[in-house]
Amino acid sequence: MNILIKSATILDPESDFNTTTQDILVENGRISNIGSQLDNPKHYEELTLDNLHISQGWFDSSVAFGEPGFEERETLENGIKTAAYSGFTSVAVNPNTNPVVDSSTIVSFIKTKSIGTPVQVLPIGALTKNGNGEDLAELFDMKNAGAVAFYDYKKPITNPNLLKIALQYAANFEGLVCSYPQENKISGRGVMHEYITSTSLGLKGNPALAEELQVARDLFLLEYTGGKLHIPTISTAKSVTLIREAKAKGLDVSCSVTTHNLHYQDEDLTDFDTRFKVQPPLRTQADIDALLDGLKDGTIDMVTCDHNPIDIELKKIEFDHAAYGTIGLESAFGALHALLPLDLTIALLTAPKQRFGLASTPIKIGAPLNATLFNPDTTYAFSKADIHSKSHNAIFEGATLKGHAYGVIANNTMVLK
Repeated sequence: MNILIKSATILDPESDFNTTTQDILVENGRISNIGSQLDNPKHYEELTLDNLHISQGWFDSSVAFGEPGFEERETLENGIKTAAYSGFTSVAVNPNTNPVVDSSTIVSFIKTKSIGTPVQVLPIGALTKNGNGEDLAELFDMKNAGAVAFYDYKKPITNPNLLKIALQYAANFEGLVCSYPQENKISGRGVMHEYITSTSLGLKGNPALAEELQVARDLFLLEYTGGKLHIPTISTAKSVTLIREAKAKGLDVSCSVTTHNLHYQDEDLTDFDTRFKVQPPLRTQADIDALLDGLKDGTIDMVTCDHNPIDIELKKIEFDHAAYGTIGLESAFGALHALLPLDLTIALLTAPKQRFGLASTPIKIGAPLNATLFNPDTTYAFSKADIHSKSHNAIFEGATLKGHAYGVIANNTMVLK
């Protein structure tokens, strides 16, 4: 691919041209020159976009695409297209498929599907066989096939000895173990945060304690075993405090938070709208404030949209029986930038990929171009027209967002909306 990108503001701390507006000449997928008002003697295609900004390609650590087994929710082909339109050049894909991603064969199948596309699909292998929480899956084989982490998506490891063994075993090959933070005996059948709103709506509550007990347990296990632990999608103030203390001890732990848990609180769920039925549940404003503080001081390592397409039949039913989950790739950047400064937003969308074994891709002469193109200054109401996923269970529909992606250039391929 040969192209001359005109007047792009580069946002990349690893680039010598960070924060400057430059032309970028790309030849055969590599950056051959960067400078002001570059000539185009070979008459390559010129790309000019309004208020164009460019950064290293964005990464999301928790995406569900459905295939294999749940193609009615989302296919890998359309999921990859949606990710590219949304500005992501790499996504870690959860194992909640049918069959569950618990073998090297399925890992290889998923990786093969992204060959030749600008989006690198990184399979997360199930931590246990069939994701049933009883016996460890073939972690080492999946690691060799390309799995970047191990996680029973949204299923807590109820047996602490199993998590202990997983951390010890995976440490032999630098494997990243993920543990969903929920104590099921405490959460019970709760479908939203346990507080005043749950009582007023007559819905069973899932207390913050259910998350915090599990986080504390997992951190104690990590301190005992060593290894690498990732705690996905925390949602409470106490969880932030516990992880902050663990990092101060030097434990190798990372964590994430969802974009919707930063925007919405339990009080927003007033009319039984199942788009707001998510896991973990929406908490309080005090929790949101603590989560934002955790992002700003580095306690929370990354933000995920936790993109999880759900069939309409599983959402358009009574709240108690509706499935958990929301799509989020299309709204991820706009939702995050609506809350945080641009430099922090881009850092949270790029740096975390190193935790999952990906190298950084600085924008510099001689390097392959792996980048996201975006306009950070547009303000708009997110609508169905912005959705590219097959499923439309979007919690952010109607929300005011800031900034949108134009698309990506990566793997010698360009995809623009």
